[in-house]
Amino acid sequence: MAEFTHIDENGNVRMVDVSGKEPTVRKALAGGVIHMEPETFAIIRDNRAKKGNVLETARIAGIMAAKKTHDLIPMCHPLNIKHASVDFFPDPSNHSIKIEAGVKIIDQTGVEMEALTAVSVAALTIYDMCKAYDRSMSISDIRVLEKSGGKSGRFVHPGVEK
Repeated sequence: MAEFTHIDENGNVRMVDVSGKEPTVRKALAGGVIHMEPETFAIIRDNRAKKGNVLETARIAGIMAAKKTHDLIPMCHPLNIKHASVDFFPDPSNHSIKIEAGVKIIDQTGVEMEALTAVSVAALTIYDMCKAYDRSMSISDIRVLEKSGGKSGRFVHPGVEK
């Protein structure tokens, strides 16, 4: 197991110094799922939510969240993100929506936290916009699906098709 990089030799929390690293293209893809009642799924699918277009609002929220991750996670570096995307994959058979967020940067540190934050906030936005219809919605399986770039190279989550 790798050492914890956010703790110094005295056990103090610290932001990792990435100034000595070479900037490289770094990408991360994260995913998650929000489950809901069939009627809630239909409301989203048919764009009948009283608060507006649920998925487009969640897409904007997720992209904004990726750009603000350093304001939420204490040891994250402020980054100049080059690209962020949030996509939705509705599953009518399970009345759920799979969420994927991709983030790309040319920098000295990775963007896994930004992709994870985008997925999380997109899912929370869906919940917020639909809670009047369904308070039993659940958010699950938030994880890094894939990342590339940097010293550690490429990672693909086990079970993700390559």
